[in-house]
Order: sequence, then C-alpha cells, then structure tokens
Amino acid sequence: MEPFRTHTGVVVPFDRSDVDTDLIVPAQFLKRIERTGYGDVLFYGLRYLPDGTPNPEFILNRPAYRGGTILVAGRNFGCGSSREHAAWAIQQYGFRVVIAPSFADIFANNAAQIGLLTVVLPEARVREMLDAASTREGYQLTVDLENQTVVDAFGRRDTFDIDPFRKHCLLHGLDAIGLTLQREAAIAQFEAARPEWLPRVPGFPPAP
Repeated sequence: MEPFRTHTGVVVPFDRSDVDTDLIVPAQFLKRIERTGYGDVLFYGLRYLPDGTPNPEFILNRPAYRGGTILVAGRNFGCGSSREHAAWAIQQYGFRVVIAPSFADIFANNAAQIGLLTVVLPEARVREMLDAASTREGYQLTVDLENQTVVDAFGRRDTFDIDPFRKHCLLHGLDAIGLTLQREAAIAQFEAARPEWLPRVPGFPPAP
C-alpha cells in the first residue's frame, strides 16, 4: 500500500448526500474477478449515456475537473452495500482523498485498507468547498495527514480527526498483510516450535 503523507490536488465537487456504493460501482460490474480496472466504471450510471458515450454534463467529464484527485461530497458518503469495489474504483480513477461531513463506516474502513484517505469536516465547511470548486476553476486543497490539516489556496486551514491506528497505517503504507508481516520473525519462531504432527502451511517457515 502506498503511504499517505501530504497531497495537493484539484477538487472535484460531487454535490450529493447519501451516495451509495451501487451508485459508485453498479452491481453488474461485481461479476468481474479482477481487482483492477474499476476506475473506468466509477459512477457509471451518471458518467455515461445509455449508448455508452460520456455524459458531457457529468462532473468527471468536464474538462476543468479532469485530473482532479480530491473528491468532495455530501454527508453519509459510501452508504449501502459493503462492496470493496467502491473504494477501489475511487482510488483507481485517481482520487487520493475523499472529503465529506460523514462516511459509512464500512466504506471508510475499506478505503483505509487501500490507502485512500477519508476526511470528515463540518458540513458548513464542506459546503464552502463544494461552492468554491464549482465556481473557481482549478480550486485546490492540500491535505496533510501527519498534521491532520486541510489547507486551501487562500490559506484557510481546517483540522480533522482520525483514529490513531488508522493514521499510523496510512502514514506507513500498512494494510492488513503489511501489519502481519511486521511480525514475520515471531510467526516463524512460533511455527518452528510447533510439534511436527500438527498441520502447517506448506513452505512456511521458509527453508534457511
């Protein structure tokens, strides 16, 4: 997982509340067995017309927001089903940060597991960001995870809270596997001391 420390990017305003995971990645794309390529289907039902061509009115298809890496949205973002594909699609499109007044817990957890930062700010402040990004082309924010701040191009600084353990994992690029591998030596020692008749993972511990 890529560590997250600071990021500066153009804001894409997605002015909706209760954005559910089916809107983020429609169910027909859950049949795929790959874990890649979901950026192309992000917000598919809004992003494309019935004939499959890009909808010119949708925010991601507007020239001013192409290349945006910070998504700002309304409250309760990521509600609905627990599909991990929603977080994958947002990250694979190119977003590094999602800012909203609140998030569904499962979505926020799925996002943290892949290095996608979710930032909760007061609803009034999020509204100001949505309005600024909608009216000022190239509106940018700088998100600093270590100092837990969000700063706009005009010097306005906001602070946000984050669980210390989640912050540690994001700063150091540690997903669940990475956390486990930090204890690889202890795991190998435990496995080496187990009686031979007990079941074990083939090839582990590795041969000296």
